[in-house]
Amino acid sequence: MRDDTGTAQNTLADLRADCGQCFGLCCVALPFAASADFAIDKAAGKPCPNLRTDSRCGIHTELRQKGFTGCTVYDCFGAGQKVSQVTFGGRDWRSGTSEDARQMFDVFPVVRQLHELLWYLTEALTLPAARPVHADLRRMLDRTERLTRRTPDELGELDVGAHRQDVNVLLLRTSELVRARAVAGRAGKGRPKDRRGADLMGARLKGADLRGANLRGAYLIAADLTGADLRGADMIGADLRDTDLTDADLTGAFFLTQPQLNAARGSAATRLPESVARPGHWTAGS
Repeated sequence: MRDDTGTAQNTLADLRADCGQCFGLCCVALPFAASADFAIDKAAGKPCPNLRTDSRCGIHTELRQKGFTGCTVYDCFGAGQKVSQVTFGGRDWRSGTSEDARQMFDVFPVVRQLHELLWYLTEALTLPAARPVHADLRRMLDRTERLTRRTPDELGELDVGAHRQDVNVLLLRTSELVRARAVAGRAGKGRPKDRRGADLMGARLKGADLRGANLRGAYLIAADLTGADLRGADMIGADLRDTDLTDADLTGAFFLTQPQLNAARGSAATRLPESVARPGHWTAGS
């Protein structure tokens, strides 16, 4: 949404998927291959056999049991309803020409990337420690929101990678400011080791003090973070597939998304930021 001056005023709630306003774009536009995450192969632009005519998933409550775990760790950050209702004005891909459908499927991943950036920018504006860059963040948020409202042809020609680099400059500065405050709580311990992009697959980090850690893009697949202290850690892009977060404290961890958590394991005692919800499968499997 926008304020009276036309400036984007998104909240994280505005950037959550509303499948009731989408034409099942993620179930059609995106490809997947038979694997541990998907039970079958599906080509891009081909509807998933589980997609119903009302654009809802026929096995939504049984995705994990039916071999479609990959669907449970995907989030469009609200791009689906933006493309369906704004970019294409409520026109279903089923009712138009094959060219219209193809263009919708091409545009969806572009808007999805922009909406992910909107999520990070919006969250950054909620972080008090990032106040020195709030003005720049607001300008970038507005710029990104305006990009999402371009025409299908314009979106098809957009260099999302270049825009992501511009956004990342601000997100990195935000990270430095927020982590500096978290590190202040590590009395006598100094800064934690920089683990940006680190290979920590299967790492034994049980009870580790990772307050204010830089875990951007770190590979934490199947790592043991049981009881770890992740307060004020930068989690952007961290791979948390099968990561054990049982009893871990992620209070104040930032740039952490729901798909990341859905891919991990945790418990009722795992402490989370308010921006994300406790995955339902945690209580059953942890």
